[in-house]
Amino acid sequence: MNPWWILAIAILLELSGTVCLKLSHGFSRLLPSIGVVFLYLGSFSLMSFSLKTLEVGIVYAIWSGVGTALIAVVGVLAFGESVTAAKILGLLMIVGGTFLLRMASSPA
Repeated sequence: MNPWWILAIAILLELSGTVCLKLSHGFSRLLPSIGVVFLYLGSFSLMSFSLKTLEVGIVYAIWSGVGTALIAVVGVLAFGESVTAAKILGLLMIVGGTFLLRMASSPA
């Protein structure tokens, strides 16, 4: 499988794990707490597979940057968190930086 697709799935698992982390209320709710463990385990496992062929700096920067941007959007849409001009600018910078990193990396 293409390592970029593996990384994309790892990012989605990390996003889901972070949502479960929010829903676990400090690990006081069982099912979301179990979700945190297994989703993060899956995310790190898939990220490690993508590292077989992709550069660690690129993989980690994209994994953390895209995950951060996506969870900020989920926070606004699902949890009613605030939207400010500074947040929007920050997210646009993350997306732009992620795009540049992807373009600068060698093809897998």
